[in-house]
Amino acid sequence: AKAAPDPKFTGLAGGRWPVYLSRQENIKRIKENLRAQMPAEDFARIEIRQLPATAAEIREHGLLYLPYPYVVPGGRFNEMYGWDSYFTQVGLLRDDELALAKNMTDNFLYQIEHYGKILNANRTYYLSRSQPPFLTQMILNVYRKQRNIAWLRSTVPAIEKYYRFWTEEPHLTKDTGLSHYYDFGDGPAPEVLSGERDEKGRNHYDLVKDYYRTHEITDYDLGQYYDKEKDQLTDLFYKGDRSMRESGFDPSNRFGPFNIDIIHYDPVCLNSLLYLMEVDTAEILRILGRAREGRVWTTRADERRRNVNRLMWDEQDGLYYDYNFVGKKLRRYPFVTTFYPLWVGIAERKQAARIVANLHLFERPGGLLTSTYVSGSQWDAPFGWAPTEMIAVQGLRRYGYNKEADRLSANFLSLILKEFIQHNTIVEKYDVERRESEVSAGLKFGYKSNEIGFGWTNA
Repeated sequence: AKAAPDPKFTGLAGGRWPVYLSRQENIKRIKENLRAQMPAEDFARIEIRQLPATAAEIREHGLLYLPYPYVVPGGRFNEMYGWDSYFTQVGLLRDDELALAKNMTDNFLYQIEHYGKILNANRTYYLSRSQPPFLTQMILNVYRKQRNIAWLRSTVPAIEKYYRFWTEEPHLTKDTGLSHYYDFGDGPAPEVLSGERDEKGRNHYDLVKDYYRTHEITDYDLGQYYDKEKDQLTDLFYKGDRSMRESGFDPSNRFGPFNIDIIHYDPVCLNSLLYLMEVDTAEILRILGRAREGRVWTTRADERRRNVNRLMWDEQDGLYYDYNFVGKKLRRYPFVTTFYPLWVGIAERKQAARIVANLHLFERPGGLLTSTYVSGSQWDAPFGWAPTEMIAVQGLRRYGYNKEADRLSANFLSLILKEFIQHNTIVEKYDVERRESEVSAGLKFGYKSNEIGFGWTNA
């Protein structure tokens, strides 16, 4: 009942909220179980429904059922998110909350079985996409604490299914052997239409159209995404917008204004995470005594590492960039994801040294900038976020740059502490240039709030 209300939408008549069950579930049994577990007044506030055969048949969006307890990020994000949950799990395990950390992992395994993938989050309007894959890290984190071989063995089918989701078309780029983000849905994202409006009642798409009317776009062919004569965003725009949301970086100008051109890029972040998934799965299979199968995954990882270094490393700039597989070129847009290959171990020593030499591009008094450009979007300068700070710091430590890692950690953590003392809250993002949590003045696109909570910052 706590997760069913969605701050981004309005409920049903009488204040009730729909909760949808997988078509594989027995709705009568789940209803009886929930009725037995919940106070009567809470149960009365939800309406249990079976998912229709297709997402297009959903008329009223709602929560997707998960069988185990979980932690939500906070604020308007009152559901279990994909990549947020990894960082939250790191914090839970540090606090010896093993049961809850395992529950969250088991919920992801359930999602793969019942919804086909780990979802952006467990709402019906997220059924068409996933989020950056950290599943095998979560599995190994739990296993290393409890050493339950039977449980570890049970995770392998889900790992294999989720891996196929990312490495088969349409996520697969055949020409490169790498993968890219792709949302299976069409049209405007429902959560944007419902829950992201400014003081004038304009949603993100209204602001995008206004920007397109008044700015020259050189990053991509604007005609693909905006019909100037009709003053309409195209179907391909919405495909790019949705796919950008699968990346978790929503929005920035990393793939051109509003990240819309993401559908034409193999991102360094996603392919670093898939490399880690391949390495992790090889380790899991070795633990299970299936070393021969594990070598297949090691071969996959080796091939991906070679492709990332061949296509995404820029020797001139000393940074990793995203690869445009249509134009067959890098997009030279310095972004904090250049640290992902360090975190997962793709980078060679000399590449790590070059990236460290470029720390000055990103480092500010409060930590690392997300990018070196100010665009008015939350995943660009002057903002910094806990998950990318954590990945960068751990990546630096992996290659022995502890002094730099300590400095970055101290700067970001002291910013969080300063703002907590002043405002008594922990939030999702910070202005690392000004060392402030007040960010609304610099945000022009997407939602402009700074949500409190906040799962990954607490981690």
